[in-house]
Amino acid sequence: MAEYVLKNKPGGERIINDYAQTKSLTDSRRRDMVKILVAHMTSEHGTSPSRRVKENYAKGIITLLPYLADPRSRLGYEHFYNAEDGSGYLAWRLKFIQKETSNGQNKTPRMSKTQMGGPTSDRDCFREDNCLMTDSLCSEAIALMKHTADEGIVMMKMKQTFNYRQKMIHDPVKSSDIFLDFPRFLDIGGLIEQDFTLMFDEATSAKFLEKWPTIYKQKVLKQSRGLTQSDDLVQNAECTIEVENGWDSDMSSILILVHLLPPSPHGRKRPGKLSARQACEHLVKFVKTGTSIQGHLDGITESLQPYLLAVGTQRSVIHKYFIVIDKHAIPCKSPGSLACFDELFKAHFVFGTSYDHDLVNMYNFLQTTIYKIDVDTTKVNPRVAELRALMLR
Repeated sequence: MAEYVLKNKPGGERIINDYAQTKSLTDSRRRDMVKILVAHMTSEHGTSPSRRVKENYAKGIITLLPYLADPRSRLGYEHFYNAEDGSGYLAWRLKFIQKETSNGQNKTPRMSKTQMGGPTSDRDCFREDNCLMTDSLCSEAIALMKHTADEGIVMMKMKQTFNYRQKMIHDPVKSSDIFLDFPRFLDIGGLIEQDFTLMFDEATSAKFLEKWPTIYKQKVLKQSRGLTQSDDLVQNAECTIEVENGWDSDMSSILILVHLLPPSPHGRKRPGKLSARQACEHLVKFVKTGTSIQGHLDGITESLQPYLLAVGTQRSVIHKYFIVIDKHAIPCKSPGSLACFDELFKAHFVFGTSYDHDLVNMYNFLQTTIYKIDVDTTKVNPRVAELRALMLR
């Protein structure tokens, strides 16, 4: 059906030919395909087709163009139509047509299911024989950690109090005191990495640093061709030498991913939409060496989600990275930008903090594609699923 429709509509043959050559579709070609198929759907079944009809069209797309299927989703076509919450490219086009035909009459939107997966999920406690079980023993360990200068003891006691700390983080009353009870996060590197590994496992913890430089960085650069607004980042990412006033190659490649997965509209309560370049400022901020870190923290006027604070002589020469969260600066263990970004991602899970709204598409892509965390329970934007399908083939 999908093949018949595309071959018999203006522009459809070009879509099939482009796919045959590249095994993918550009954004504009994908939009053209959706318009053609939805136009046929509404002419055959009206502007409010049944769930089965919409599923058949979505299924038809990935049957005809199998490289567009999302291997991380249950059915492979949810980014074109997801029956559970009525989202996806086909559904969005239908809603636009329905709005046009209803002369702008307001309709009550269908509520989507609450996202279950991700960094704010309460997970099973870590089980280890030497894990402290009673509050009194944990209190003793917390008191010891505050005063000892032995980092080895701190690492061991942090491991023993992991379950206690996780319960505290997911307690809405106690969570704000996490840095009061565990201040060693603020002066000892590696504690975020240890908690994340206890939460998942060493294999999951290592995935990003193993796969980004060897696989995904080049795939991101390939997908970035034609993104004129990120030309400087592409040049920096491809460059092996220092670029004056530009981020280094690894950080530039991460920021390109933000451009590939730009912010979604904020919705009615907070109208407007940030550009991808503005969203990059929510991910990493640069300050010159000699700037007071405490002064930077004191100057924060809004509750931002965790971000990287890069301290250096220029963006390409960073001497130290910090993770800023709740007006605290946590020193990153590694001086490398890629390892520091990896630690920033993990901090969301360790502290049970939701993703920044303007970076949620980028984070959801990394979470479900590379780290493979909560793939089945995390609701992602269709653009995320589409890019995931391209990257995983």
